[in-house]
Amino acid sequence: MFSLVDANSFYCSAEQVFRPDWRGKPIIVLSNNDGCIVAANRQAKDAGIEKFLPYFKVKELCAQRGVIVCSSNYELYADLSSKMMNIIGRYAPEQHIYSIDESFLSFKNCYPAIKCLSTQGQLIRRAVWKETRLAVCVGIGETLTLAKVANHAAKKVKGYHGVCVINTDQERIAILKQLVVGDVWGIGRRISKKLALMNIHTAYQLACMPPGLARKQFSIEVERTVRELNGQVCKVWDEARADKKQIFSTRSVGERITDFDSLLQALSKHVGIAASKARKQGSSCKTMLLFASNSPFDERPVSYKAIVHFPCPTNCTVELTKAMSEAAPKLFRDGVRYYKIGVGLIDLASEQNSQLDLFNPPTAKPALMLTLDHINQHYGSDTVFLAAQGIEHKWAMRRDLLTPQYTTKWLSVPHIKC
Repeated sequence: MFSLVDANSFYCSAEQVFRPDWRGKPIIVLSNNDGCIVAANRQAKDAGIEKFLPYFKVKELCAQRGVIVCSSNYELYADLSSKMMNIIGRYAPEQHIYSIDESFLSFKNCYPAIKCLSTQGQLIRRAVWKETRLAVCVGIGETLTLAKVANHAAKKVKGYHGVCVINTDQERIAILKQLVVGDVWGIGRRISKKLALMNIHTAYQLACMPPGLARKQFSIEVERTVRELNGQVCKVWDEARADKKQIFSTRSVGERITDFDSLLQALSKHVGIAASKARKQGSSCKTMLLFASNSPFDERPVSYKAIVHFPCPTNCTVELTKAMSEAAPKLFRDGVRYYKIGVGLIDLASEQNSQLDLFNPPTAKPALMLTLDHINQHYGSDTVFLAAQGIEHKWAMRRDLLTPQYTTKWLSVPHIKC
């Protein structure tokens, strides 16, 4: 048996943890630079606020309906997610963190010792709420796909009270008949349209589809989904994920960049982020891509790129930043109001098996980078950074509605009066 534990409207729930007065009220969370709505709780949806709409279009409606609006507080979300996952992991011998708010559990070899799976699900919910004040729903099924289906039922179908266990054919069929085929894990919008042409509209109708036909008409992944809906285990979480072949760090800026120094600082910031990601997965970079552009909606959209090759693969922030500084003048043009900039490490090699150059000895500083990563990991991102990044980032991501970072910043620690 497998379980999927999923937080309810995680970003919105995280904003309510240290604001009890916000509980039960409509809340939305905005994307980078306060652009569009990326999260909305049930109360906000009932008020007519839909996800993924540009915020400026619903700003007046939010004010009329009393909707609380927050900028993305990634520091708070990451910390609360880590605490939540640690609590969930106590209830099963195997855990797979699927996303920031979803975690799979496997009850293999311990299911007979658990007298009641429904009670186990309630224990998980109660523990997460008690220790983090985050509301979660628990779905339990014989396969990963059925666990996803059960989790959906725990949230959407009345009578389950946040925990749904699919352990009988009657329960499985009853829930699948209520589930739209597009809500099945792995069935996207394009596949849903094709299934509709085949008169398949519910998850139960998909489960009744011959597996061989599903593979012939679609793919082996759809065939696996059909088999999993019928209780046959076909999908497993991959414990050994392949390393990324490319690493990018890119973002639109909060305030347009018009001078070279600011452009250099922004690029340095992204070089540091990309280099840190490369070191984390044990990769070195052979080729680096730099790019900068204004908005595609400007009167004259322009975009500039520069490519840097390294004789020896490197993941040293110092070395990468020095190469970027030499190439950056190729990206700058007077009069251009830069809106999006980024760095890509597009040719990665294993740090342990990199090819060296006889005539160009490596100049990386692995001991320095190890120290830098340890300090930033322990004390928080950018505790130590290269001076090339600058101190005052006027171009940084705009978060005008940012709530306090209660758990990661000393100045934001909640004050309690006794």
